[in-house]
Amino acid sequence: MRYLRARRQEGFISVIAWFSLLGIALGVATLIIVMAVMNGFRQELLTRILGINGHLSVYGQNNKLADFDTIAKKLRTVHGVVAVTPLIEGQVMATARGVAQGAVVRGIRGKDLKSRKIIADNIVSGSLDSFKGQGNIIIGARLAEKMGVGVGDKVTLISPKGNATAFGTVPRMRAYRVSATFKIGMYEYDSSFIFMPMDAAQIYFKLPQQVSNLEVFITNPDDAPRIGVILSKQLGGLARIHDWQRVNASFFNAIQVERNVMFLILTLIILVAAFNIISSLIMLVKDKGRDIAILRTMGATRGQIMRIFFIAGASVGTIGTMAGFGLGLAFAQNIETIRQWIQGLTGTELFAAEIYFLSQLPAVVDPSEVVSVVLMGLGLSFLATLYPSWRAARLDPAEALRYE
Repeated sequence: MRYLRARRQEGFISVIAWFSLLGIALGVATLIIVMAVMNGFRQELLTRILGINGHLSVYGQNNKLADFDTIAKKLRTVHGVVAVTPLIEGQVMATARGVAQGAVVRGIRGKDLKSRKIIADNIVSGSLDSFKGQGNIIIGARLAEKMGVGVGDKVTLISPKGNATAFGTVPRMRAYRVSATFKIGMYEYDSSFIFMPMDAAQIYFKLPQQVSNLEVFITNPDDAPRIGVILSKQLGGLARIHDWQRVNASFFNAIQVERNVMFLILTLIILVAAFNIISSLIMLVKDKGRDIAILRTMGATRGQIMRIFFIAGASVGTIGTMAGFGLGLAFAQNIETIRQWIQGLTGTELFAAEIYFLSQLPAVVDPSEVVSVVLMGLGLSFLATLYPSWRAARLDPAEALRYE
């Protein structure tokens, strides 16, 4: 402990040791925070994507499925399948108050929409009870905000698949009343999704007694490829089946690659701090040459000398790692509060929903990752002390005292 405290003549060595401690603490803390945020991104996106979309989608020929209730009943008998929802999906241009916006319309039965907790639990205004009839729709809160509409206002939907006339194809247009708005916290859905009662969607998209696809929800989303094969056999290959992993593969692969690269880059911070420990200990060994020689002549073994400098260096690494561990966990647990505080202080938007998909900064701490980061910080710190400690133990007392 005495060797870690600075004296007047060895102040510079102590400064390097303090920077080493600070470097390790910041490296460990940053690594924990970044890993938590990346995990949060993946989990939040997965929750929202799989909350509003099925784990598997069953498409018929030309995106049309007749006798869909019979097919849905057959699919519900497969082990692992929780729910099967008939759906009509189409792209439209939504216009209101002179604002035009591309949107995705989903025709769905009222009872099926109420069972979607991610929608039912996030209604901002209006009610799902009015989601019925031919003229009502539910739209995302950000879409409503863009177009300046609210509950009770009219939104005109224009379909590119129009009606054929003597003068060519005329786009289909119809005005619908907004009966409710929802906000699930994912920008893409809140700004471009419209839900319409199934009967109204069948008329609007000209799919009498038909749907475009069936959405299948299963117990474990990771089992989607395996259950997809079973469903395909059940339907005798008469339908195309897409699982969520294949549809969103590029998206989640990009997140995984970014996560791995960030881990590698931030590990270098800890590595640089470990090199600082080496340099500070080597300088300490040179400065304490006379002390080492006296201890050796008094009977101290090489092992005891090595332990002194090993403990001195390891204590810097241990304190730094533990400080980083505490700082990282505290920051990750309160990251959204900190973001709001910084935004209020600077007056700038740090986390734009349009760019990052989510409206809040997520962080999910994985205990196994935190343990691995802490062990890596301790491991690199201990390795950094080995060479200077060995060098101190190999110091010849006679040579050291002669130069002194």
